[in-house]
Amino acid sequence: MSTLFQVALWIELLAAGLGGLQGALFAAGERRRRIDVLGVVVIGLAVSLGGSLLRDMVLNQPPVVVWRNWYLPVAGASAVLGMLLQPVIVRVAWLITGLDAVVMGVFGAIAASKALSVGVGGAGALVVGVIGAIGGGILRDVILGLPISILQVGTLYAVAAGAGTGTLVLLTASGTPILIAGLACVVVTMSVRLSAVRFGWTFPEQRAVGPRRPNTGPDGVGGSRQRHRRHRAGRSANRSGASFGGSVDG
Repeated sequence: MSTLFQVALWIELLAAGLGGLQGALFAAGERRRRIDVLGVVVIGLAVSLGGSLLRDMVLNQPPVVVWRNWYLPVAGASAVLGMLLQPVIVRVAWLITGLDAVVMGVFGAIAASKALSVGVGGAGALVVGVIGAIGGGILRDVILGLPISILQVGTLYAVAAGAGTGTLVLLTASGTPILIAGLACVVVTMSVRLSAVRFGWTFPEQRAVGPRRPNTGPDGVGGSRQRHRRHRAGRSANRSGASFGGSVDG
């Protein structure tokens, strides 16, 4: 295992703290669901731990959230802090979105770096990076019973994560120091995510593939054609009837 890609503990703890903070801010803003204090902390922990757990499971590594003593306390304390600060931060809505983008970038960079450190190839590291970036958000949506963000027409979560981690993989392959590549990953992820939110970038909604069948209902195109043919037939019959009647009467 190369030491080039080792992730420092303070970076892991920074990601855990940011994830807990962002998750708690999100949960505290869900007023209609009447989430209690414990629920807010649980959601904060889910966002903080979800990406790391999925990442380590995919890489068949001991979960860092279990083996590092400081991980859970930092994530939990950050979740409590996020819950307390939510009434103040909610006034600046863009701050929560910005923090979400930062969390995605940091977790994506850590996951891709860890994948490279255990010998995973570039394509695999890209996949692991995306999983690490969006795993916490998926777990949050599942717990809250919300539509999973990456499966909906939205603001390019997976695309932003993929762009960032792909940048890291390419830079490291060209010999760029991992710290610089990691920072580039965070910057690219944030840029794509925030630009998608700002300008409303989305993928088009899925549509059926193949030629569209004409509408043969009473109000459709086919129905109009059928009515037109019936109308013409009726007029022809009326003219024929009139001629026939005239010959009889005459």
